[in-house]
Formats: sequence, C-alpha cells, structure tokens
Amino acid sequence: MLIKNLAAVATLSTIALSAAPASAQNYNLDPNYGTIQLNAGFADDPRLVELSSGGRIDASAIGSGCRGYVSNAPDVRVVYSSGSLPLMFSVASDADTTLVVNAPDGRWYCNDDGGSGLNPALRFDRPLSGRYEIWVGTYGSASLEAAILGISEIYNDISDIPSGNTGGGPDFSLDPNYGSVSLNAGFTPDPHRVRLQSGGPVDASTLGGSCRGYISRAPDYRVRYSSGRFPLIISAESSSDTTLVINGPDGNWYCDDDGGIGLNPSIRFDTPRSGQYDIWVGTYGNARLESAILDVSELYSN
Repeated sequence: MLIKNLAAVATLSTIALSAAPASAQNYNLDPNYGTIQLNAGFADDPRLVELSSGGRIDASAIGSGCRGYVSNAPDVRVVYSSGSLPLMFSVASDADTTLVVNAPDGRWYCNDDGGSGLNPALRFDRPLSGRYEIWVGTYGSASLEAAILGISEIYNDISDIPSGNTGGGPDFSLDPNYGSVSLNAGFTPDPHRVRLQSGGPVDASTLGGSCRGYISRAPDYRVRYSSGRFPLIISAESSSDTTLVINGPDGNWYCDDDGGIGLNPSIRFDTPRSGQYDIWVGTYGNARLESAILDVSELYSN
C-alpha cells in the first residue's frame, strides 16, 4: 500500500514541544547533508537523502517525547513553500532510528516508531512555509547507522513505496555523493581510492542488460579522465555483495556484478575514451547502505 489509512496516520506518536530552542541542538549550523528547497507539488516525490543517523547528543534533552542520539548540526534543512498538500518526513533503515524536526513555527516535533518497524515518521497536515531542520537519530546509542530520509507530500512512510517507485532512475546530471576527480593517463598514486557507501533506493536492473543492485539517484563518484596508452579499470571492494554502474563518456551504461574478486564488481575499459565517467556502487539484493571502497586504476583489477 502506498499511503497508510488515516487511522494509522493518527496513531503516529508525534510530539510537539515548546518553541524554546533546545540547548543541545543548533539549528543555524550548516546541515550535515545539505539544504533542499521545495515548492508544494514538487516533482520526484519522494525526495530521498542518504545519510548516517546518530551523533553524540541525547535528544531527550529537548523534551520527554524525543528519543535517540543526534548530531549538533541538523542532518538536512528543507526550505519549503507550502500549498494544499501535507508534508511528511520518514526514515528507512535497518537500525532503530528516530526523528527530530524544528519547524517554521519554532516548535520541536519528535517521533520514534511512527513508521514501519522501528523507523520514525512525522506528518504535517497543514505545513507552514519556511525552514524545517531535520535530525535523524539512532535509538539507544550514539552509533552512526546507514539510513534514508524521505521527504514527501504523498507517502507517509517511504518503506511503503513499491520497489522501483523511488523518485526516478539514476541521473548523471546530479552532483556526485562523494565528490569528483580529474585524472590524466599515468596518474599517481594508482589506484585512486575513495571510501563510500554502496546502495540506495533505485533498482539498477531498470537500466537493462547486466545491471544489478540498488543505487542512489546521484552518482557516487565522478571521474574526468584524459586517456593515454593505458586501460582504465574501475572496481569496488566491500565485505558486502556490491555492484557497479557506470555511465561512460560515450553516453552508454556499463554494469557489472561479480567481475572482481569474490562478490566484488570490476569493469575494464581496454581503450578508454577521454571524458566523464559517472560511477554508482550498488548493493545487491536490497537498498541497504554498506561500507565500500571504489578503486580507479590503470594497473590493477581487484
């Protein structure tokens, strides 16, 4: 079911606390995972943000209804222009997560298990225009856990969304999650190595061919490469089962599942073109975010 019934929505344990700011959080700090500007009726609904829940601050300092450990700075800031639609925030994670939101009215809104399983959800039926500062907490400990924050006017809980209906496919026009690099043939050090998290909400099999795994909408990493007489080898290393999706300078999609060592993927371009390589590292079989290393090399396959 895409949307929970109204009775279920009414059971959300949403707590609105006083407008006095909590001493623990500073909602004016730059958010950890960026600012999103949205107008009512926004496209690509739900808007999804991959992040790590948790932090060192006990959210119960805000009030008795707040739970979990959060960071000092907000995780995400949403600047929203409201209309006739509701506004919902929810989290999908394998961990026990919580939500803390400071809304445009200055009040604090908190939830623990209002979504599916141990995930939180908050619904604003008549949302105000303005800034929503959002923290995703980890319940019971300060550990950082992989999570996805969903922002929607349609879905009360992003865990209710059918597989594949997650706001569009991979988009190489978006800024990469973990940055970019320019490399010339013969670059050092080789391999060029990036630590990241595999996975995301998009089913890569919709690209067809040998594409597998779940990836983010934005590329994980972008390589601008000036080719020479060497091959270009792009691979991933992880204790999890990972996949690779690459959009090459020719505009074609290149995918691999287990072409590397064990369950790791690897793609080799024997005569690589100069240009932009947008790279996604996927998690096979589910949307979980998993620790991984991306290697870009002219010498080594994993």
